[in-house]
Amino acid sequence: MKKVFLSLTLFFSFAAYVLYVRILGASAPVVLTPEPNKTKTALSLPKYNTSTSSSKTKSTTSTPPVSTPPPPVVNTGKYKNGSYTGTVVDAYYGNVQVMTIISGGKVTDVQFLDYPQSRQTSIRINSRAMPYLTSEAIALQDSNVDTVSGASFTSAAFRESLSSALAQARI
Repeated sequence: MKKVFLSLTLFFSFAAYVLYVRILGASAPVVLTPEPNKTKTALSLPKYNTSTSSSKTKSTTSTPPVSTPPPPVVNTGKYKNGSYTGTVVDAYYGNVQVMTIISGGKVTDVQFLDYPQSRQTSIRINSRAMPYLTSEAIALQDSNVDTVSGASFTSAAFRESLSSALAQARI
């Protein structure tokens, strides 16, 4: 009985809110528009102006972009160039071993030298997990990749083998 009463209360509360917004309360919807002349950085979210009018106005003034010369290219990588092979790690259904390729001081590729492939299920799971692990390791430039759902043993073994390879490559 309590569940029914709670459900009905929730339903009627929502219905009353919808009626209030549509009939009684809302004079004009809030429109989100980006602020003009604001530069975005790679990690910031756009800021929005809120307005209650439904008409949109266009800004006719704009400032020309300031061109600055690009900074000089400096090798800020934390690894020595070359290819480094990680240790063989037992992943329960088979072994995992990776080789990482470092170029310009950064991880450019990670290749699987060995992975669990003795069973059809392992082949199917690893065919989906290996590209994800490789791309995330390249993006992170580290061995601290997330575990792929369904491939937890392979993911843990990948992290361990890649970690040993990157330890050899550290400057």
